[in-house]
Amino acid sequence: MKKIRLLLADDHAILRAGLKMLLDAQPDMLVVAEASDGEEAVRRALATRPDVAVIDLTMPGLSGVETLQRLRRELPSARLLVLTMHDDPGYARVTQAAGAAGHVIKDSESAELLTAIRAVHRGRTFVVGSAARAAVAGESLGPAPALSPRERQVLELLARGHTNREIAGRLFLSVKTVETHRARLSDKLGLHRRADLVRLALELGLLSR
Repeated sequence: MKKIRLLLADDHAILRAGLKMLLDAQPDMLVVAEASDGEEAVRRALATRPDVAVIDLTMPGLSGVETLQRLRRELPSARLLVLTMHDDPGYARVTQAAGAAGHVIKDSESAELLTAIRAVHRGRTFVVGSAARAAVAGESLGPAPALSPRERQVLELLARGHTNREIAGRLFLSVKTVETHRARLSDKLGLHRRADLVRLALELGLLSR
């Protein structure tokens, strides 16, 4: 039996070791590379050319979204599966737009991860968690809504902790206009808590400047 060749990218060594044991125990899977950050994940993927790369969304250095984009561009033959603690359809849309074929929550049952790996290897999309409720019976979630330059500015400043009034002053807008932009961001992305917007800004690399 030809095995599914896997890359594991997660900055938690203990979790990575547990996942490797689980996956290597499967008759149809083999972990061929591991990485603890995004840059290493890209290097190891190019060196080993895995069939499926299992990527943690939050790692040091290169953001999870940037890692997905690099892998999709530099190794298009690999299928990309996100393993994350973020149980939100907004994240699933963003990661899918970046190239992920699957989105699995870290507290899912191990059987769901195994099913997800096999599914994306066969060319399917597989989403677990509340994000799955945003999908239509196995269909793609579709691309993440594009953010305008102004929306990206507002998202970055919100993530940096600025109030609506402070953002208005920095961008020379009215407070009401900022509130409108913030409401549109929440509606587009399906994220309504500031903490979720902060995590998304991190994944989009908006806070690395």
